[in-house]
Amino acid sequence: MIRKRINRKKEVLANHFEQTTLVYRGQTFSGVFDQDLKQIQDELGNSDDVIFHEFKIDHEKSRKAAIVYIDGLVDTEMVNNFILRPLINQPLPGGERIDGTDVVNYLPMSEVRKLDDMEKAVKAVLSGDTVLLMDGASHPLSISTKGWKQRSVEEPDTESVIRGPRDGFTETLRVNTALVRRRLKDPKLRVQNLKIGERTETDVALLYIDGIANDAIVHEVKARIDRIEMDAVLESGFIEQFIEDNHWSPFPQIQNTERPDKVAASLLEGRIAVLVDGSPFALIAPATFSQFYNSPEDYYERFLIATLIRMIRVLSMFMALLLPSLYIAFSSFHPEMIPSKLVIAMAAGRATVPFSSVLEALLMEITMEILREASVRLPGPIGPTIGIVGALVVGESAVRAGIVSPIMVIVVALTTIGSFATPSYSAAISLRMLRFPMMLFAGTLGLYGIMLFLIVIIIHLCTLESFGIPYLSPMAPRIFTEWKDTILRAPLYRMLRRPASSLPADEQRVVPASAETIRKGERHDKADSSDHN
Repeated sequence: MIRKRINRKKEVLANHFEQTTLVYRGQTFSGVFDQDLKQIQDELGNSDDVIFHEFKIDHEKSRKAAIVYIDGLVDTEMVNNFILRPLINQPLPGGERIDGTDVVNYLPMSEVRKLDDMEKAVKAVLSGDTVLLMDGASHPLSISTKGWKQRSVEEPDTESVIRGPRDGFTETLRVNTALVRRRLKDPKLRVQNLKIGERTETDVALLYIDGIANDAIVHEVKARIDRIEMDAVLESGFIEQFIEDNHWSPFPQIQNTERPDKVAASLLEGRIAVLVDGSPFALIAPATFSQFYNSPEDYYERFLIATLIRMIRVLSMFMALLLPSLYIAFSSFHPEMIPSKLVIAMAAGRATVPFSSVLEALLMEITMEILREASVRLPGPIGPTIGIVGALVVGESAVRAGIVSPIMVIVVALTTIGSFATPSYSAAISLRMLRFPMMLFAGTLGLYGIMLFLIVIIIHLCTLESFGIPYLSPMAPRIFTEWKDTILRAPLYRMLRRPASSLPADEQRVVPASAETIRKGERHDKADSSDHN
């Protein structure tokens, strides 16, 4: 009975949703000016920001006309100078009926289209266009006059730039696609526009390079986006949660970024990008584990520097995941593995601590997470200061009060610093999540528990996929030729092919003849140096 009642309530809500969102679908215009204007007024309601401006076209019949737009979404100067002024000041040809093509000749606007029904008219107004209705015209016109205020192109906040372009995505979709187009002057770059959300009608752009991206992956990404049925899509994170393969995995399966150069590089590797209007974050699919620990700067610097930085990131990843657990395992189960002097120092530091090492580590890690979250939510100038001062004050006070040991404060500090070294925020959060069960396993079984939990994580990563691509590729399955761009980074002229993990249709990236010329130059330089010696 309870299930039947729930299903009946769901049906009522669904019917109400259909009636409120699709009420104007299929309604056509009658061609009678007053009736059509009243109809569109009823659909848009009594909102003060919706402007209905009636006027008369100056010709022998003095026909009535009106424009409808939303204040704040349109460029009012464009409306006044390129719509109202030409129609009011210039005579139109006479006749019993006015065709839309006659009016278009008098409007110096490039994007003008006819509207067939009320649904298209309402959506045009809500999208920032101006709708023109005329007495005797059966088809109103939609004129593109978008001109809302927008944030200028600035440096990304979540991805600091050390070397490379400093422009980041904004909340305007067309600005974002233009930033990608500016870098990829390839006629095969495809931009497919989609609309998602029954109420928001959010514009979504699907980007890929025809001839490089795998057609099967492109169709799969588009099919998953088309299957999304909800009333609102307010950010790219909505789409990410709907189209990812495994919703219960702590690891991100779709990469997000604010950097246009990163999107351009991913498109050149055969991946697909998704841009959402109103969001400065682009989605990149498919994604592999190694992507989240690489940065665009790795390709802008020389390969020796990039390789060193990547090794440091891998080390910091293990520190962020394992350091508190290793401290718990060694101090509680395996003190014989610690040098004698360090054991004595640790015992002296823990002499006044009333908690076990597990509880001590959990207490400090939770406190650090609270401080980190508080510093993020505070205003910009205050946040970092409060985070640093709070950590110092809390850590020093806890040690003096005998609540935690000094070495525990050092371990937590190194763990936090290690998590900051991860370029991807979503990947760093996954390590922060796994750190807590790892500490519980270490406190229960010692090093055996750590290894057991690591095996579980590795098994999960091996079974994880992103749009059919193995998550640990090219390490599992092993593709040795692709290892030159994982932890290590080979010289660019030696990376002749695109990553096989994205299944590109065109695998060639560097012309072999060009790479061979560079290699000959290297051998020639070595021969000259040996002859000189």
